[in-house]
Amino acid sequence: MAEEEEGFYDQVEIEDMTFDAALQSYWYPCPCGDKFWVCIDDLREGQDVAVCPSCSLIIQVIYEPEDLPAPVTPAAGVTVSA
Repeated sequence: MAEEEEGFYDQVEIEDMTFDAALQSYWYPCPCGDKFWVCIDDLREGQDVAVCPSCSLIIQVIYEPEDLPAPVTPAAGVTVSA
């Protein structure tokens, strides 16, 4: 199978992932009990890999860049702290 040759656990459509607006990231449940995560900025840059921080599994995210949510910009007068 091609995905296994490339090291992917699975290929997942972005529509099957959950978008976390606060973190500007998509996540998908991992079999280990944690979650695969990918930042929306990484997707915009063409990086289609989501990783699980608790195990060695990775998934390939299937998506169209034009279907991603628009970038969030802070409102005028609003201070964003890290």
